[in-house]
Amino acid sequence: MEQLRSAVLAAATLFAGLSAGVFFAYSTSVMLALRKVDDRTFVDVMQRINAAILNGWFLTAYVGALLAAVAAVLLHLGGGHRATLPWLVAAALLYAVVFVVTAAVNVPLNNQLDAAGLTDPAAARAAFEASWNRWNTVRTVSSAGALLTLAVALLRH
Repeated sequence: MEQLRSAVLAAATLFAGLSAGVFFAYSTSVMLALRKVDDRTFVDVMQRINAAILNGWFLTAYVGALLAAVAAVLLHLGGGHRATLPWLVAAALLYAVVFVVTAAVNVPLNNQLDAAGLTDPAAARAAFEASWNRWNTVRTVSSAGALLTLAVALLRH
């Protein structure tokens, strides 16, 4: 059972780190580069990214982080693992924020951008960019917080 706890905790940490890295990369490079392109290019590139991100590698890390964090909480409910439990609960809650923000804000914005097409790229961009970036920052901070708390849990484990 101890090996299972360790493996699940390590997987949660890895997946949270990979997801945090994706969100961080958007904030620190992708969106900064796209800030400097014309509206048509911005919309076209974001539509292509929105399609490309839906792949098995990303989805495994993105969904796996939450599932593994919740599994780690459940596996550490026993009395001998109480020192680790608060960190795991914090990690699961922080990563749940990522899920909620993605589902409630970023995905609907992506869908709006996809539906807008390239008919009025300036309007599509104006309705998308600032809000998407703001909420991506929330995802970046929350996923990095989940990674940090999982790392602490791993050390305490």
